[in-house]
Amino acid sequence: MKNIYIMKSLLLITTLLIVSCNNSGGVWLGEGENSGKPYTFGSEQDIMTLQKLAGAYSEKNADELSKYYSEEYMNDKRKENYSKWLNSMESITMKPYKIIPLQNGGNFRQVMAWSKEERVHKNGSYEKLDLMESFVLDNDGKVKSFKQWKAIDSVNFGMSYGGKFFGNEKNENTGKPFVFSNRNETQIIENFVENYNNMDTEGMKEAMAEEFTLNDYRGQKTNYKKSDLDEFFKPFKSVNWKLNAIIPIKIRNTDAASGVIVRGTESRVFKNGRKWDKELMEIFYFNLEGKISSMEQFAK
Repeated sequence: MKNIYIMKSLLLITTLLIVSCNNSGGVWLGEGENSGKPYTFGSEQDIMTLQKLAGAYSEKNADELSKYYSEEYMNDKRKENYSKWLNSMESITMKPYKIIPLQNGGNFRQVMAWSKEERVHKNGSYEKLDLMESFVLDNDGKVKSFKQWKAIDSVNFGMSYGGKFFGNEKNENTGKPFVFSNRNETQIIENFVENYNNMDTEGMKEAMAEEFTLNDYRGQKTNYKKSDLDEFFKPFKSVNWKLNAIIPIKIRNTDAASGVIVRGTESRVFKNGRKWDKELMEIFYFNLEGKISSMEQFAK
């Protein structure tokens, strides 16, 4: 009788443990048919897929790595880029320390992975990263989309911010570092230079504010309206502006206005036969609307 009582008690405890341990949790709050649904744990196979992927990545084996991605994701161009990326490394290691496979209704499969990654570039650069990554899998268990978030270790040679702003007078931004700006300024400058070389003033106007200022290399400051560009190329037979570098920067933790440092050389041939050749460094200031509102020019 005593044994039967003990067995019933153990069965009751086991049942309570099973009931109290949920196999689902969290929630997807985005759009789609799975909105509002909880997650459940995925399969052991999805964990193994991530581990094998990390192994192939660490071995710099692009062919093996591509086996774990869908054909749609790992097209020929992306495979070529992955191969170039891996071959640019002296060594690269991805060491996952936390892997969580998830499912969320229907056929949705996702693996969340936290990894330590070290990259030793052949050019001598070094990176040490702590990564959180999301791998969404298709029905065949292959990666069909990928996102990455990173924390950058202080030992890295390259950082996302640096330098220091001083200003002509001390203000609330004095002492702040610079960051790279990313409002498409680089492409805007490239398009601007292409239109300039084609002497296409209408194309150039697309980059300009309605009114803008030029501080040229002679120290002359001139205010222009966009319509003034119509007359700019009248003295010239041809122009040729070649870019060396484009560096878009802004002060950290400020509004979106930015300055773009542009290095290059420029040649102008006038209709009267005179030639003009300069090596230039220019700063193009972009306003909050993403238009060039002023320019500073230095030459030698």
